[in-house]
Amino acid sequence: MKGYLVLDLSIKVLEGFLEYAERILAFIEKHGGRYIVQGVVPENIEGNWIPERLIILEFPSTEKAKEFLGDPEAQDLFSLRHNTTDSQLILAEGCV
Repeated sequence: MKGYLVLDLSIKVLEGFLEYAERILAFIEKHGGRYIVQGVVPENIEGNWIPERLIILEFPSTEKAKEFLGDPEAQDLFSLRHNTTDSQLILAEGCV
């Protein structure tokens, strides 16, 4: 089943984050992933969760999503994201 990474982030350092955003796509594609939602400002409908920006990535499986997260060549980029944003990330398995 497909794997989905859901990232809720608030950008602290725009210049550094833009570098991350430009370079990370190659790693997403390397692991068979694609953007479903790319950095939109979501509309809160119910509850207290109010992400500043929302990103959803789809991968062929949860294993592929985990391979993306564990890719040794992408670790510097993940550190760049951690240093330029406040973020929360979850992995969810799809139904189909």
